[in-house]
Amino acid sequence: MLKKLLFSAVGLMAASVLLAQEKADTLTSLQLRMIDINAQIEQIARLPQSQGAYLWAGKKNEVINLQHMDANIAEKTARQIFAKVPGVFVYDMDGTGNQTNISTRGLDPHRGWEFNIRANGTMTNSDIYGYPASHFSLPMEAVGRIELIRGTGALQYGAQFGGMLNYVLKQPDTSKSISWETINSIGSYGLLSTYNALGGKIGKLQYYAFYSKRISDGYRDNSESDYDGQGIVLKYAAGKNLTIGAELLRSHYIYHIPGPLTDAMFQANPRQSTRARNYFNPEIYVPSLSLEWKTGARSILAWKASAVLGERRSVMIDRTANIADTINRATFDYNPRVVDIDGFNSYSTELRFLQHYTLRGNTSTLSVGAQYINNDLNRRQQGKGTTGSDYDLTILPNSWGRDLHLKSQNIALFIENKFQLSRRFSLSPGIRYETGDTRLSGVTTYYDPNELPNTIKRNFPLLGISTDYQLNSRQNIYAGFSQAYRPVIFKDIIPASVLERSDKNLKDAFGYNAELGWRGAAGGFKWDLSVFRLQYNNRLGSVSLQEGNTFYILRTNIGNTVTHGLEAFVEYGFQLSDAVRCNIFTSTAFFDAKYENAAIRSGDKNIDVSGNKVESVPDVISRNGASLKYKKFSISALYSYTAETFADPQNTVVPSATGAVGLVPAYGLLDVNASYRFYPNIALRLSVNNITNEQYFTKRPAFYPGPGIWPSDGRSAVLTLSVKL
Repeated sequence: MLKKLLFSAVGLMAASVLLAQEKADTLTSLQLRMIDINAQIEQIARLPQSQGAYLWAGKKNEVINLQHMDANIAEKTARQIFAKVPGVFVYDMDGTGNQTNISTRGLDPHRGWEFNIRANGTMTNSDIYGYPASHFSLPMEAVGRIELIRGTGALQYGAQFGGMLNYVLKQPDTSKSISWETINSIGSYGLLSTYNALGGKIGKLQYYAFYSKRISDGYRDNSESDYDGQGIVLKYAAGKNLTIGAELLRSHYIYHIPGPLTDAMFQANPRQSTRARNYFNPEIYVPSLSLEWKTGARSILAWKASAVLGERRSVMIDRTANIADTINRATFDYNPRVVDIDGFNSYSTELRFLQHYTLRGNTSTLSVGAQYINNDLNRRQQGKGTTGSDYDLTILPNSWGRDLHLKSQNIALFIENKFQLSRRFSLSPGIRYETGDTRLSGVTTYYDPNELPNTIKRNFPLLGISTDYQLNSRQNIYAGFSQAYRPVIFKDIIPASVLERSDKNLKDAFGYNAELGWRGAAGGFKWDLSVFRLQYNNRLGSVSLQEGNTFYILRTNIGNTVTHGLEAFVEYGFQLSDAVRCNIFTSTAFFDAKYENAAIRSGDKNIDVSGNKVESVPDVISRNGASLKYKKFSISALYSYTAETFADPQNTVVPSATGAVGLVPAYGLLDVNASYRFYPNIALRLSVNNITNEQYFTKRPAFYPGPGIWPSDGRSAVLTLSVKL
């Protein structure tokens, strides 16, 4: 009889190996021969229903395998990395690769702040209740895979509308006491990048450490960047069922900000700069301790304590694009710049327990947990800086316009249970309860502190349910509903000027995600098709009010938005010969995002915007690609299309003189990546980005780094050599 072993793993196509031939019923044992296992790495995969102390059953998710991916990893080109995740909107204003600005389902992409962003399961959002953006920036060369769970994961991971985005670092080679990897890139516009890592296993200790350095002159004038990042990950097997971990990650960069453009400037020369004295400099440390204990054959306890520590620093002339930074005739010098420094002191601890148990002959799963967060955001802004042109945070003594502390405490309890009601059908109800408060203290020189909403309390029970039906071993139907909320953050609470006021009764944004999908594989096809609805209530904005003879602008809740959409991923892989394999795919999303019961300020009037499109949400995002692999060589092409969007709730078409509002035109981009593997551990990759040299921009931001047009990069090329020993 033929004996065969089947091997499978997340991210790998199943591979089988013929072991031996024997006569039926004559052998009681089988001696294995040495075998080589070859399996194709899938660039896009799905999470199992549960893993470790996490439960993922019934939720839309993607796993992006970065190792051996033909993409511009050195500069973190997000449209290539997330190409097979339908609906990812990329805010592409920093081609140096310092930050990844993405969103899904029509949410705001600013530093991914609608996601619960993690690295190796450790939360990296700078301050969930003050400034939820992730200023921490991993080198993509350090990442083995990216896990993305849509908003229906809000019960277990965090209450964010976007869901959870987890960057999982590479694992060390545990067959060696020491192994080494180096990845070095050179590219257009002065790009030089190096990544070096050591890893291995010594006794019961696993370790992985890396150092990354990247410099670039940038596509635009005055857009140089200098990045460095480091990390060390330790795991110690304290017992057969107990693992203790410790990590320390750091990222730091200085970015010379070239300033926004008006539409006329963009048409004349998109590479020009309007600012030569503006700089941005975040430095973030993410330490963590963890414990994973298999308390029984079918149960596991996981604990993690972590922090986000550091500062976000900037020195800028913060004016619209049509106001030049020129010499002051009275002083014969430049005007002083404005210095802003945010100090992050964010601490969290999370305890999870997962138990498998038998119910009516099937294995069901219970997941429970608790999370405690304690944050202190120290925001120092409007400091009167120097008149110089270099990066200098020096300010005049006692010149902070704002020196405030936003202190937050929050406790979250969650429970979710997957009831396996039959061999094919599961139902997973759950609840998350969040309670806490945020307290504001400090000085705002232009505003009476008694007028500020200095204490904000929150109590949110969040409900959800997901279901999964296995049509067969390779296909399933999933559906889910989960409530979510987004707390009022620092910029909503603090008026920007004496003409503004903040509503003392600001409400946190609250709503839900609902989805229904069908995913699977058959023949050479793979697919994931889903529809969704995202309800986002209590959006923040501004309205105009009159009090006697006094006109003022009130920062308040302006109304609701709802986004409906279709997300479609379809891929077909086929063999042209034994040595040649081809893949073609489409990753396309359609959106319909509208305001409901909403009004905003326009000049000194309030305008009803109900029925208008939500800003920065295109009707279509479509990425389509093809790849070919022949022995040691591979090549892929990707065409990315994003439809036009509006920059404001009024859906202004004609651009303003400043470039701050107006239509954002549609754009299509063509990228080609090729690689050749000389040996199993030595590879050369060439990335040619935006081959047609499309001059485009993705968004007109309303705040940092300044209102106006921020051009994205034109044609560029990156050559990368990687060696692993």
